[in-house]
Amino acid sequence: MKILLYDHIIKYDLTFRQVAELTGIPRSTVSDIANGKTSPTMNQMEQLAAGLQITISDLFESDYK
Repeated sequence: MKILLYDHIIKYDLTFRQVAELTGIPRSTVSDIANGKTSPTMNQMEQLAAGLQITISDLFESDYK
């Protein structure tokens, strides 16, 4: 399942540093998640969703449309 963090970063015109500040997740970790180098933990998904003011399900590409 693909994580759509990078899509949201582009959509909201944010930098990795800004996402890090909004979420409390280190910038390097945000970069790794956005670039598919690592998968986020459940806690990180909650932090990302809260910081970006989206739902956790918005972070995933859905096979069901």
